[in-house]
Amino acid sequence: MHTTITLDKIFALPEKRSLTMGIWIGSFSLLTAVGAQIIIPTLPVPFTLQTFFVLLSGALLGPRKGAAAQMSYLAMGASGMPVFAGFAGGLPYLLGPTGGYLIAFPFAAWVTGALLHDTRIFSWLPRYTAAVIAMIAGVTVIFAMGVTQLNYVFINDWNTSISAGFVSLQIWDAVKIAAAAGIYAELGRRFTK
Repeated sequence: MHTTITLDKIFALPEKRSLTMGIWIGSFSLLTAVGAQIIIPTLPVPFTLQTFFVLLSGALLGPRKGAAAQMSYLAMGASGMPVFAGFAGGLPYLLGPTGGYLIAFPFAAWVTGALLHDTRIFSWLPRYTAAVIAMIAGVTVIFAMGVTQLNYVFINDWNTSISAGFVSLQIWDAVKIAAAAGIYAELGRRFTK
């Protein structure tokens, strides 16, 4: 049985916990924005590192704070700040073909965090395995919402939408999940007994 690991357990002093968590929430919002600019152009959905940070925010901050970090990221982008892929921003971007993926980020962070932080679910599994399963669930949320919006807004054919917005990205997401789960497991190994 393992304990869950969160960044506030590692880095926060008890009397500074609120400030520290605010900093971590803001940091993951900014990391997601940076990840959006690391792009391998694929059509119609580009590959970015955003989901890497979405999954880590849920795993390391927990469900509510991970979702808060991603809601903060979406609020920055919706307000017009150039934090989406290709330095895009604005509410119309969220309503476009790839907006469903972005809108899913808070839900994916919440699902990932909720699965990892509920000691009744995966505590019997090795930390890395538990993280992989939780992160697969989080990515599934992103793809379900993303492909749905992609289909209704842009493609209007489920087979093509699934092929272009899900199947073509699986190798990249497997790499991101493996790396994010590895970071989570390594932090847990170093900072919990």
